[in-house]
Amino acid sequence: MEILVIRHGQSEADLLGVHEGRADFSLTVLGEQQAKKMAAYVASHFPPDIIFTSPLKRARNTASMLQEVVGCDLQVENDLMEFNNGVLAGLSRKEAAIKYPLTSSGRPIHIPIENGESELEFRFRAENVFNKIVHDYQDYQRVALVSHGGLISRLLQTFLQLPNTSGCMFATGDTGIHLLEIKKGSRLIKFLNKQEHL
Repeated sequence: MEILVIRHGQSEADLLGVHEGRADFSLTVLGEQQAKKMAAYVASHFPPDIIFTSPLKRARNTASMLQEVVGCDLQVENDLMEFNNGVLAGLSRKEAAIKYPLTSSGRPIHIPIENGESELEFRFRAENVFNKIVHDYQDYQRVALVSHGGLISRLLQTFLQLPNTSGCMFATGDTGIHLLEIKKGSRLIKFLNKQEHL
């Protein structure tokens, strides 16, 4: 089973300098162009049998463009949403630093942000959705997951079976693609953050 993990294209929040998270911004014109290029590239090189997407606009619109080219089923999966950043969603970074400052040691991983989730809850959500899809769709040759940078990083931590406290993070650019494979109990990373389609 191959798992394509894809980040959405550029969103309006990227230009506004705000905390995005659960704030539901749309793709920019550039983001739509990026998504179309990604869709054409994936369709010709790694077409999925099914696509799962976060319901947030920037991911869902990216996934819809991929579905239009590939023609497979598209399912919305709420657990693919970005970190629930609670009170920070949509706030400018400057305003957030004043209203909700962090100590030098940061927020402990078990304590949720106000009206949001903790880092531990975030990681567990990634573990849950990854294992659910791998188990329920194991007969599919290739599935695609369209999501967000933070959640994708946790999915990769999950795939590599890294501990919650490892501190390893994985960057994903706009419409960056990761290709993972699970075969006979082995886990293989074929590539990370491919953006040659751009």
